[in-house]
Amino acid sequence: MPPVIASAPLWLAVTNCWVVAAERGGPAVIVDAPPDVDGLTRLVTELDVVPVAVLATHGHVDHVGGAGGAATRYAVSAYLHPDDDWLAADPRQQLRSIFGMEPPGDYEPPERYEDLADEQVLDLAGLSFRTLHTPGHTPGHCCFLLEDDGVLFSGDQLFAGSIGRTDLPGGSHEQLMASMADKIVPLDGDTRVLPGHGPSTTIARELATNPFLQGLPR
Repeated sequence: MPPVIASAPLWLAVTNCWVVAAERGGPAVIVDAPPDVDGLTRLVTELDVVPVAVLATHGHVDHVGGAGGAATRYAVSAYLHPDDDWLAADPRQQLRSIFGMEPPGDYEPPERYEDLADEQVLDLAGLSFRTLHTPGHTPGHCCFLLEDDGVLFSGDQLFAGSIGRTDLPGGSHEQLMASMADKIVPLDGDTRVLPGHGPSTTIARELATNPFLQGLPR
């Protein structure tokens, strides 16, 4: 059976919060937790699942601002690549210094993040998440691949028709494109891409139509 996957676009940045489970009524994993824990909770309730972990693709506030709240509410661990610890340590300060804003909300980080590593496999909720470290959008950006099911949670690495921005602190266009060529382009073309923003797509579709992927070695 394919996994049960649902998302809700949450918070000001309309960030996709993904909830994935092997089946309804069972354990589930949250991929990216924007600063809208009530919205995330509604999604969890609609799926009738029980979260067992929060995976963060990277440390930007629109992806981790609710990680502390979700980790506390469900008494679970949150995971992040350590190269993004500096970003995720204080989401409210990140809002001030990088984005020049401070909307209301609870942005407390988890007490600690469990470290992610490249090619680490996390067996959670009856599913195996292969961690792909894809620096470029941020130094610690990771994608999560459900290899057996052909599903990639791409965060802000790859979007339908576009790629993640690299003009924020720690970003590097050269690194992002190297990560794309090394980690993403070689994936099976039928792999479903579930991004951090916008609609889903496939690897094959992006290789054929995404202007940023043209010319990459295949």
